[in-house]
Amino acid sequence: MMDNTGIAIVGMGTVGSGVAKLLLQHADRTARHAGRNLRLAHAVVSDISKPREIELPDGVLTDDLQRVLDDDSVKVVAQLVGGITNARSIMIQILDAGKDIVTANKALLAEHGPELFEHARKLGRSIAFEASVCGGIPIITTMSQSLSANQIVSLRGILNGTSNYIVTRMDEEGAEYASVVAEAQKLGYAEADPTFDVDGSDASQKLAILAHLGFGAKVRWSEIPRRGIDSINLDDFAFARQMGYRIKLIAYAALGPDGLQLSVAPMLARIGKPLAEVRENFNAVSILGDAVGPVFLHGQGAGQMPTASAVVADLIDTAVGRTAITFQTLELWSKNSPNIKFDQPGNLAGRFYLRFNVDDEPGVLAQIAGILGEFGISIASVFQHASQASKQSGVPVVIMTQVAPESSARNAVEKITQMSSVRDSYERLRILE
Repeated sequence: MMDNTGIAIVGMGTVGSGVAKLLLQHADRTARHAGRNLRLAHAVVSDISKPREIELPDGVLTDDLQRVLDDDSVKVVAQLVGGITNARSIMIQILDAGKDIVTANKALLAEHGPELFEHARKLGRSIAFEASVCGGIPIITTMSQSLSANQIVSLRGILNGTSNYIVTRMDEEGAEYASVVAEAQKLGYAEADPTFDVDGSDASQKLAILAHLGFGAKVRWSEIPRRGIDSINLDDFAFARQMGYRIKLIAYAALGPDGLQLSVAPMLARIGKPLAEVRENFNAVSILGDAVGPVFLHGQGAGQMPTASAVVADLIDTAVGRTAITFQTLELWSKNSPNIKFDQPGNLAGRFYLRFNVDDEPGVLAQIAGILGEFGISIASVFQHASQASKQSGVPVVIMTQVAPESSARNAVEKITQMSSVRDSYERLRILE
């Protein structure tokens, strides 16, 4: 006769409903992996009268969190409430009630991770959060446990499925940004207000979590240099593709000689390389460890069942006791975490894609090359698209540079755009090697 472990779900939105499906419809599967029955005791919602996509057993649905807090049979709670302020309060109440937590709320962890993890440790409780980054991809376990023999050297990831869907459609079909966003909203990939996804904020929150796991870095997500995809010109997708690249929103972390470098920005990834081939709403992470070498993980980064899969895996690990061991041992976001030096964003070196729209007249290209030379930037190649010239937009000139510091490329572009022969439209994107 198997033991029973009581489980509660707080927040029955898309992910919560998926977790309930797995617990109720595949109870034999979870029991086999956990060595005990995971019994769904409570599902807490704000509006008990709202229609649900899954039928719950009698007495499970409630709008009273206190029922969960007072139930000694409930050992683990899937805290799936979004946002920050209310979610933080609920998490603290659950921990104070002596229960372990599984969460998918990356915004909460990115903002209050140190406080919540320290509070859990003091109470002898644990917080599992595999579902908070990249949905169904087991990136948290991979970095915190499977690669623990390594010093992570670098991490490059496509961490936001909404933005990747948008750039995929713009790249492959030449679709306009606004129309693709509207389509993503209809498909449920984008929120009514997609700003958090397209401006790089969501990816920055996830990168802050991964940077701590991989490098021990304590960084506020809002301090990570970021740029989104909402200002990329459709022509740049075509120009990049002609040169063998695709534009992707990349979360980047690397240990350099002067410290840890972090950024979230659109970059050019070479066609044929794994990150360039990640399409639509999929996520992927490329990790380089000093012992294991390159590791690549790819899969569904969002959606009901992929995310629910990660939540239930954490519920199993927590019920078995594995999470308690790793949580205390890893001491994530603790005072004992090493002090990591951060490199200045301007020191991030790389090759760059530069695009200027210029007047079709002699000497312009020589002037641009001269300014690049002033800042120590060598040119690898130049493409001039004269066929697309017009009096209004000018001639597109695309330059691929050799390796140069970010600050040099930025300052050079700023001076070039002050030339009277250069139009307002221009672009500077890093090339991911």
